[in-house]
Amino acid sequence: MTAVTTERERRPARGRAESSERVSVLYDIPGPKARIRNNVLTVLVIGVTLFAVYVLVTKLDEKNQLSAEMWTPFLRGDVWLNLILPGLLNTLSAAAVAAVIAVPFGFVFGIGRLSERTWIRLAAGAVVEFFRAIPLLIMIFAVMFGGSAVFGLTVTPFAAVVVGLVLYNGSVLAEIVRAGILSIPRGQREAALAVGLRPGQVMRMIMLPQAVTVMMPAIVAQLVVLLKDTALGFIVSFEDLLNAGARVLPSNFNNIIPAVIVIAIIYIIINVMVGTVATWLERRSRRSRKTAAQPIARPGSPTAVEVEVEVEVEVGQGNPKP
Repeated sequence: MTAVTTERERRPARGRAESSERVSVLYDIPGPKARIRNNVLTVLVIGVTLFAVYVLVTKLDEKNQLSAEMWTPFLRGDVWLNLILPGLLNTLSAAAVAAVIAVPFGFVFGIGRLSERTWIRLAAGAVVEFFRAIPLLIMIFAVMFGGSAVFGLTVTPFAAVVVGLVLYNGSVLAEIVRAGILSIPRGQREAALAVGLRPGQVMRMIMLPQAVTVMMPAIVAQLVVLLKDTALGFIVSFEDLLNAGARVLPSNFNNIIPAVIVIAIIYIIINVMVGTVATWLERRSRRSRKTAAQPIARPGSPTAVEVEVEVEVEVGQGNPKP
């Protein structure tokens, strides 16, 4: 009995020791003064957060934004059928059409940036860098008003939003495609060329199948950004979900805050669903044995900096020209 008790006492002690070792690998174990300081800062942050929530709720209550009548419109079926759901449908339609066009756009120009022909590589690079550098809002404005002023075309808000989304997000996707292809070990391309395959066959049969697996999480993450960017159509009166929630609903019911909160929740639900798909694809890519490369990050994200640096180094060395 004594031996059993001693063993039970030893197990938690070993667990604490192993836990301390794991923690010490990540950062220094705080001492007594640091623990006190951390506890004080935690209490202060919680207090400031609760105070901010209190001020927010109080101000909303003073403006009568928390009363029941402000929220009752969302319990009416006609509000959903005539305003919110049509706006949601327009948002999803614009995102779907833009995504269907932007993905091939990204593949064409991403592969073009790696072409052996200099004029193709320079032209593709100029297009990608130009549209990446222009803010999306300005691009939507240029398509909406420039099309009619310069070419005499009648551009609808839907077309302006879709074209702007395609040009901007397609350029970002081109960089994702380029990084995905360059992440494949160089030896595979060299081996394929050595056995007699042409560069086009190497790209189609060896590089792209692996690169698609690697870049898929980043592509889905960029499509999430594309979906959120449809809200910029608000500025050209595109009748999307944001327009329904921030313009039409408040003008009818004078409930701007509840309307914006509900619309934000709908956006969050949609993006969480798409983000879940991206996470699943990333985990699947990490487990995949079809490629030796690791999944790449979306350009602009913190984890993408390292990938971009590696790509620039390889391009600077004049290495990859599939």
